Amino acid sequence: MKDLLNFIVTSIVTKPEALNIEEDNQEGTVNLTLTVDPSDMGLIIGKGGQTIKSIRKLLIVRAMAENVRVNLQLNEPASSQEIATSVDESTSSQ
Repeated sequence: MKDLLNFIVTSIVTKPEALNIEEDNQEGTVNLTLTVDPSDMGLIIGKGGQTIKSIRKLLIVRAMAENVRVNLQLNEPASSQEIATSVDESTSSQ
């Protein structure tokens, strides 16, 4: 499952070296956590969330073939959280 996600996402992102996928298997459920570069978040999510929805659908098809459930979570990178915090601080001081 991790290999499929890696193949799909590396084809989309501009910085594949920043890609990190964590896989956790628990009793018939595969939990995948995807972390990408902050500049690639918009590419992964897509307009209206269509890209991430499509990725999830592809993973579900694969999971059905393997008789497991799959969950995909997109992690917000730490650097984008820092940027959001600094923007909030600068706008609140005005």
